[in-house]
Amino acid sequence: MTSRTNPDAAAALPEREKVNILVVDDLQEKHVVFRTILDELDENIVSARSGKEALRYILEMEFAVILLDVNMPDIDGLETASLIRHYKKSAQTPIVFITAYVDELQAKRGYALGAVDYIPSPVVPEVLRSKVRVFVELYRMNRQLQLRAAEREALARSEAARAAAEDAISRADYLAEVSQQLSLSLETDQVARALLDLTVPMLGDSAVLAFADADGTSVARSIEHGEQGLAALPAEAREAVAAVLREKRFRLWTDDEGLAVAICPLLVGDRSRGALAISGPSRQFDGARVALAREVASRASIALENARLYSAVQEADRRKNEFLAMLAHELRNPLAPIRNAVHIMQGSEVAAPTMNWARDVISRQADHMARLIDDLLDVSRIVQGKVVVKPERLSLASLIERTAEATLPKLEARNQSLQVLLPEVPVEIDGDPVRLAQVLSNLVNNASKFSPPETCVALRASYDEGEVQIAVKDQGSGIAPEFLPHIFDLFAQADQSLDRSQGGLGIGLTLVKHLVSLHGGTVQAHSDGAGHGTEVTVRLPGRIAPEEHASSPAPLEARRPAATAQASRILVVDDLMASAETLMTLLEMEGFEVKVANEGQAALQIAQEFRPDVVLLDIGLPGMNGFEVAHQLRNQPASRDALLIALTGYGEAESRSRSAQAGFDFHMVKPADVNLLLTMISDPVEARRVRAA
Repeated sequence: MTSRTNPDAAAALPEREKVNILVVDDLQEKHVVFRTILDELDENIVSARSGKEALRYILEMEFAVILLDVNMPDIDGLETASLIRHYKKSAQTPIVFITAYVDELQAKRGYALGAVDYIPSPVVPEVLRSKVRVFVELYRMNRQLQLRAAEREALARSEAARAAAEDAISRADYLAEVSQQLSLSLETDQVARALLDLTVPMLGDSAVLAFADADGTSVARSIEHGEQGLAALPAEAREAVAAVLREKRFRLWTDDEGLAVAICPLLVGDRSRGALAISGPSRQFDGARVALAREVASRASIALENARLYSAVQEADRRKNEFLAMLAHELRNPLAPIRNAVHIMQGSEVAAPTMNWARDVISRQADHMARLIDDLLDVSRIVQGKVVVKPERLSLASLIERTAEATLPKLEARNQSLQVLLPEVPVEIDGDPVRLAQVLSNLVNNASKFSPPETCVALRASYDEGEVQIAVKDQGSGIAPEFLPHIFDLFAQADQSLDRSQGGLGIGLTLVKHLVSLHGGTVQAHSDGAGHGTEVTVRLPGRIAPEEHASSPAPLEARRPAATAQASRILVVDDLMASAETLMTLLEMEGFEVKVANEGQAALQIAQEFRPDVVLLDIGLPGMNGFEVAHQLRNQPASRDALLIALTGYGEAESRSRSAQAGFDFHMVKPADVNLLLTMISDPVEARRVRAA
């Protein structure tokens, strides 16, 4: 075999860089022979005494040719060749087998493993040098081709990078202008106009911005650039716009005449706010133009959402201010008759009927203020996620009956009737009886408030395939269509006039929505418009009740007890003197023996001597709080068995839980139901028994 020198290939390697030749043989003397023969080539000879050593060198270095002895201990030459071919960097390296004997089967196996030649041993020096020189030159030529290809690739990459950099600079400048122009205003229509001006003619010949409806599935309105609006697009293109709103994915619509419409969804999270439709010749909408349009749409989504949120904040601020004004109005309203009634009672000669009437006025107005405060606290707890429902198996009929009993006095006061319709089969639900009764009472009271006197409020319940529907319909003034979507919003009220004949704070339906949601249900309102009444429907999971249904224990009734012979000793602990003194007077009028303490340490000392049967204890005390006082009262022999009732303004779930841990028997929120309180303290043993039941 002859060899020729390639000057170009040699020049490609600076100063004729030596290439690596790997010789693999287990005999040291053969390495000496091979090195002597190949020294004339002036290359880098690497010697390996075993297959394992050869594999290690192959991982570290790159070789022009491998001279491999076939017969070696441990790993023979054929197995070593097979392992060499498994490495990517040596998969194409020429392998020349050196062997004293080779049969046809061994030769086939060697060539199958990628051998390029067999040289018999002992080798002929000229033959070995000639063949190795050919592989070395081939290696150098291959390197030269690789270097030239790399140079051409680097040049092309450099030119492409320069063009890409110029495009990127232009694109960045345009996007910077887009961001700047879109941020100049927080008014939605002005942001939309700026977007369209930036889009045409940079991205297309015309553009339309379509705003989605409340559901995000269809076009509510659109703003166009120039005179070419959404209606000017072909019908198929308009359908594509509607599809983008529904599917929330980009579409490039084209027709046979070369027109294209790039439709970019305007998304906020997973919600569709609208779509930007850019029209122009289809040849314009290559990948770069489409990517730029989608980036502009993404920035426009942020700008439009900022404008929407700013508008929502302004609206929320307006509603907050209106709410505060309404709150002051609603709280002042009951204070006026209370103050008048107190003035009347302070008269020198007040007839008994007048005195009774004044007391009734104060009682009713105090109850009204208590309901307002309870609703406000409920809303606060719901907003903070602190409301927890306690579901239990509950009969639908008993829930409706409880609602009817609670709302009947208000209905009778307005000469209204309540029409109740129940399913034909007994139905039960898993729910918190207190919270669900609050929901239905709220709806019925609302229906009564917004219906004229001498009308009928309908309360209809039905059951269908695992779902209970409870609908409350009034005969009131109805709800305007534009306000109906906001009826469950916090502080939302349709009547914002100064007279506000119906009153209220606009929080009742918000409570209803959240409480129903906590039960895994939904609530919807429907009205045919002003003058046609309103129907609110609550949907809850339910089931048909089994034939045998265990009756729930009878609740502790709020009945006013007569003065009993076994008058209890009561200790009242409250740092507010007015609250403590009025409660002491009330209890003494009922025949109880009462002591008062205004802070925790005094309460503990009085309890040692007084040995109270009942302790009415405020939680928010100075110094030692009510929880600590209760804990120590339980540890004192004189008050260990006393009935402990927390009588406090703290009504959230955390305070109730801490009350139970501190040893309280009951937790009542101020202002407490006096009749229920008297019922409990008149017979502590019975009160505990009913609670345990």
